[in-house]
Amino acid sequence: MRILQLCKKFPWPLKDGEAIAVTYLAKAYRDLGHEVTLVAMNTSKHWLDINTLPDHYDHYTNVETVNIDNRILPIPALLNLFSSQSYHIARFMSADFSAKLIEVLDREPFDVVQLESIYLSPYIPIIRQHCKGKVVLRAHNVEHEIWERVAIQSNPLKKWYLNTITPRLKLFETQCLNDHDLIMSMSERDAQQFTAMGFSKPAIVVPIGIDSRDYHPDFDCFSKPLSLSFIGSLDWMPNQDGLRWFLDEIWKPLLLPAFPDLTFHIAGRTAPDWIRNLKVERVVFHGEVPDAGDFLNQHAIMVVPLLSGGGMRAKIIEGLALGRVVLSTQVGMEGIPAVSHQSCLLAKTPQEWLETIQGAQKHKASLAAIGNAGLQLCLEHFDNKKIAENALMAFKTVMTKGV
Repeated sequence: MRILQLCKKFPWPLKDGEAIAVTYLAKAYRDLGHEVTLVAMNTSKHWLDINTLPDHYDHYTNVETVNIDNRILPIPALLNLFSSQSYHIARFMSADFSAKLIEVLDREPFDVVQLESIYLSPYIPIIRQHCKGKVVLRAHNVEHEIWERVAIQSNPLKKWYLNTITPRLKLFETQCLNDHDLIMSMSERDAQQFTAMGFSKPAIVVPIGIDSRDYHPDFDCFSKPLSLSFIGSLDWMPNQDGLRWFLDEIWKPLLLPAFPDLTFHIAGRTAPDWIRNLKVERVVFHGEVPDAGDFLNQHAIMVVPLLSGGGMRAKIIEGLALGRVVLSTQVGMEGIPAVSHQSCLLAKTPQEWLETIQGAQKHKASLAAIGNAGLQLCLEHFDNKKIAENALMAFKTVMTKGV
């Protein structure tokens, strides 16, 4: 099978959930004997010199990139208020990308064109005109829900702006769903949301998968003093909002006085100034770390204080693969069938976070067992080849039925 994968940013390095989700599924397609071509936007925000790709980045038959300036600029963002067009979507619409897509589609036939997010859906008319293959949306999130949740946590001005432009994103997302032949959602909950929005064609759940051979758990940290870690893309607003909430509502007023030796370690790229310049007692900002696994392996508990977002958090999958004890909100754990105090820890209110960490400290000997249970859950549910096999079976079904 020939698969064309379209991405709104280049899926390397593996520093964020989208890159992890895209890369491991493409690798699994290749390992299962299929040809995968990548056409990716090389955006100003996440620009990559593809000449620096490592030699082992060889799972694509062909790689094409298009430079895209998708910066959020004040004047276009303001002018969009007087338009009916979604500003979220407009930032990824490009004549150069259209031209490259036509070039690739005219050069070779594809059985499936897989769009990595709704932001590529404006290109469906071009795909239909130049390709006979099926169009599949891999929905990393229900996009408008993310921004609705972000707005709730925002200051009044930002909330007003997001509440003005997000309905346009929701309208676009709703109207274009049935333009796809198949939707692959990250979770059953997201699949149900698309159905509620009016999607009437086949849908399957294709969660984030990883190759466990790339992860090397180290359980030594469970015998050391307790410490907390956070890792994620720090230019993603839900991560910023969650961190701010954790620091202001949990760390400073509750954890600092209750745990005189506890430390909190933050890692991630493209951090805003307020995170880079943090001066909070016993909080260490590491910036972009060379190896996420090495960083996570140093700390027994990985915190995911998300209040907004959607889809599935790849960093939680990585944490589970490393045997970390993941302490998260229910929002952060969406799409992952972990059970609190068995294969993860869940907390909602600041008081619950305090009590959960108090319990972890009191019963520290049990943390390794929770971490190991999380690891086994990861191996069972998030193996990239098993996930790819399910996706390929769905492709063959829609191709056979001529949906």
